[in-house]
Amino acid sequence: MRRTGMSGHGAFSEEALSFDCAGERLVGIAAVPKKQALGDIAVLIVVGGPQVRIGSHRHFVQLARTLASNGVPTLRFDVRGMGDSSGERRDFTQLDDDIEAGISTLQRHCPEVRRVVLWGLCDGASASLLYLFATGDARVAGLVLLNPWVRSAETLARANVKHYYRDRLKQPEFWRKLLSGQVAAKAVAELIGNLRTAMTRPGGADRSAANSRPGPDSPFTDRMLHAARLFDGPMLFVLSGRDYTAKEFLETVSAEQRWQDVLGRATTTTCHLPDADHTFSAPEHASEVDARTLQWLQGVCGTQDAGQP
Repeated sequence: MRRTGMSGHGAFSEEALSFDCAGERLVGIAAVPKKQALGDIAVLIVVGGPQVRIGSHRHFVQLARTLASNGVPTLRFDVRGMGDSSGERRDFTQLDDDIEAGISTLQRHCPEVRRVVLWGLCDGASASLLYLFATGDARVAGLVLLNPWVRSAETLARANVKHYYRDRLKQPEFWRKLLSGQVAAKAVAELIGNLRTAMTRPGGADRSAANSRPGPDSPFTDRMLHAARLFDGPMLFVLSGRDYTAKEFLETVSAEQRWQDVLGRATTTTCHLPDADHTFSAPEHASEVDARTLQWLQGVCGTQDAGQP
C-alpha cells in the first residue's frame, strides 16, 4: 500500500512494510520524502511499552509526516506482539532484535540511508539506549530521548517527596486533618516509607567499578547510563514539566554525576516543555516536539558524521 502526501515543505509517500524479526513478521509504515534534505540520515521511531506505531493521540503519525515533508525519511513500526506484528509481547528491555530489524529495513527501503537516529518516548527512549548497550550499532548517528523511563523504588520515592508530599506538607488543611485523625494511618505510613526510601542513595562503589561495563543482568538503568556515556553522537533530551517519569529522570540525574556529565556535554541538548504531559497530548505540545526534533536534526545531524564507537 502506498500513499502520497504533501505537508509543510515537500512531497512524500507512505508505504506499509512487512519484515522479518527472529522468525516473526513486523508491520510498519515508511514515510519517504521525494527529496532527502539531510543526505544519508533517517529516523526510526522506537515504540516501547503497550504502544503501537500510531502513538498516543496519533503523535507518531504526525511526527513521521512532519519529518518526511521536510526531507527526512522515517519508519514507525509495531514491535513483536503488538499491533499488527506477530509473536509474543516483550517488554522494553527485550527489543534489541526489533530495533535492529527496523534499522535494516529502513536502509533496505531507502538505500541511500547510512545513518539512523533513534527517536523514543518513555521506555522507547530506554530501549534505544539498551539497544546501543547491547549492540554498539555504528549506524546509529543520534538519539532523541523523550521522558526516559528510569524507574526504581528510590527515584519514585524521591519524586513523590519532592513533587507531591512537599506541597502537601505546606497545606494547612493537611495538618488539620493529620492532627484531627482524619488522615489515615496508611497514608502516614506511606509518607514515612517514601521519606526513608528517598534518602537511599547509590552505594559507594569505587570509581573503577562505577566505570566498568555492567553485565547483561545488571539493572537496566545502569546499562542505559553506560550506553549514554559511550555514545559520542548528538543526543536530544525532551522533558515534560507535568510528568512524573520526567521528574524521576531528573531526580536520577541529580543523584548521579555520570548522568550530569552526559547532559552537560556539548553534543547533548536538553529541551524542557514545562506545560507538557507525558505523551504531549495537547496539539501545541506535540507540534513543538516535532518542530524541536526537526530543528535539532537540521542543526546537528545534517552536518556531523556521528556514530557509536
